[in-house]
Amino acid sequence: MKNNTIIYIMALAVFLIGTVEYIITGIIEMIAVDLGVSTSKIGLLVTVFALAAAIVAPILIALTINVDRKKLLLITLGIFIASNGLMFISPSYETVFLVRIVQGASGGIATVVAMAVATRLVEKERRGRAIGIILMGLSSSLVLGVPIGTFFSEIFGWRVLFILIGLLCIFPFLVVHKKVPVIKEEEPVSLGMQLSILKNSRILTALAITLFYIAGYSTLFTYITPFLHATSSLSIAEISGILFLAGICSFVGSRIGGQLADIKGSKFTICFGLLLQGAMLTLLALSGTNLLFLIVIFMIFMLATWSISPAQQLYLVTLVPRYPDIALSVNTSFIQFGFALGSGLGGLIISSASILYLNRVGLGAVCIALFLAILLFTRMNNVMLIKEK
Repeated sequence: MKNNTIIYIMALAVFLIGTVEYIITGIIEMIAVDLGVSTSKIGLLVTVFALAAAIVAPILIALTINVDRKKLLLITLGIFIASNGLMFISPSYETVFLVRIVQGASGGIATVVAMAVATRLVEKERRGRAIGIILMGLSSSLVLGVPIGTFFSEIFGWRVLFILIGLLCIFPFLVVHKKVPVIKEEEPVSLGMQLSILKNSRILTALAITLFYIAGYSTLFTYITPFLHATSSLSIAEISGILFLAGICSFVGSRIGGQLADIKGSKFTICFGLLLQGAMLTLLALSGTNLLFLIVIFMIFMLATWSISPAQQLYLVTLVPRYPDIALSVNTSFIQFGFALGSGLGGLIISSASILYLNRVGLGAVCIALFLAILLFTRMNNVMLIKEK
């Protein structure tokens, strides 16, 4: 089996992890009815997964940085598989909540370690492509995982869906076990070396941009099913179709964003994506009950949001050329923090005001990200001009 095939199979594992994280957005009302709790409480299941991935995962990765990557990937995939079985038998909301913490931590570690393993299975000049394949698995979970999972849950029930995902994860687990070699760092990496990148103010500002633009996205997308119900008379099957289109747009957006970053640069792509993302959130407030207009705006919103991601990753890697893996790991944590912040804000809005205000709160977060981007890039340009003089 060639290494490229192994990387694609690891991307399958990341696809399944992403599906488990995002699927709540498609079946949020179904779970709420089954567990007898409010929609905003179910939204917290997205928040707690993201927080576990953002906080627990990087800490454990930092502490195990010198451990065999293959062994760590097998352990975390094994825990993730078992957690899906626990979702099937969990009798209460509180139990499901705890299981989501386990899923977030194990899934978050497995995703980052899969990227690290992928970069070591290829030549240095192909590492970016290897990381891209793994991340493609994550974005593909929106293209296929969420809509298919939502439709599957409507027929067989949401608990059966988690059992199926757990069973499918066994295949990449076995491939990693049989085909991936022992992988350890050639030189010991200290915790201080990993934390040193956070002393750079430009890196911190870039990470804050990630936090806020993802929060702006997550505020709306976490609750997109009830939002569409509130603004239209769509059935669950029709909403599944819209989620499928949204997933395609996210996939295409990632591709366009990468190409645009190569042609126009990461700074231009980031700013353009943020402007377009904010514009679509503004137009959502004006769409009213015009379903076609609403769908078109939502699709452009997905394109804009996901076009930012590859440009942002490229920008961070250029800031930390010596530790690209660590930079990507930290950025992944801030992506998860963004999901947690957005879904948490969305839950507060739903429980205290109207679901129709979600896009306005999301717009506020995107505006903060755009302001930080302009501040960061303007400051960098000024520094470069001073150096030239």
